[in-house]
Amino acid sequence: MGKRYNDALKTFDRQQYYPIDEALRLVKDNAKAKFDETIEVHFRLGIDPRHSDQQVRTTVMLPHGTGKSVRILAFVDEGQEEAALAAGADIIGTDEVINQIRNAGWLEFDATIATPPMMRKVGPIARILGPRGLMPNPKAGTVVQPDDIPRVIAELKAGRVEFRNDRTGNLHIPVGKASFSQQQLGENLQALVDAVRAAKPESQKGAYVRRMTLTSTMGPGVRVESVI
Repeated sequence: MGKRYNDALKTFDRQQYYPIDEALRLVKDNAKAKFDETIEVHFRLGIDPRHSDQQVRTTVMLPHGTGKSVRILAFVDEGQEEAALAAGADIIGTDEVINQIRNAGWLEFDATIATPPMMRKVGPIARILGPRGLMPNPKAGTVVQPDDIPRVIAELKAGRVEFRNDRTGNLHIPVGKASFSQQQLGENLQALVDAVRAAKPESQKGAYVRRMTLTSTMGPGVRVESVI
């Protein structure tokens, strides 16, 4: 670990659980890299990810966005390309783009949307997009009718975040940037906590959230007192 990381460790007890406001302050104060670090929250859940009825997947609108510029790839029907670009899409999912993803693993985008008829074209690259959380999905609201394209693109650009549990039953979600005020980070985090709480599977038993940790890109994790 570098000197900055070790210095950060001296400012708190890694085994202690801190109130949200104090945990945010510690993480924000220790984000001293030469770039604007991302603040993330990690939830260790008590779900069994082997069961389909215990998956946690949903979306949330962050009041202050993520602080990141979102590049959107849109798979739209023929004749709708210009409308999608005018609505804010950065890339159109042409056959050439699909082949570039399939053959070269090109993934220079942050989110995707698709109209229902285009899903048959997206299917062959699902194994590439899926593990990276980039596959359009009706549950995530990214398989959309043409009339909804402008709204969904605007939401994605404004800070709509999709999250889902990984294979170990954990969540990893961006809260914002270290340059955000503590109030902005706090309001974003509260929106995430509310969304995670609402997404609890009905079949899950026992403690739902076993641990909640805040961290920055280059900093150590700070444990947070249970709020769910």
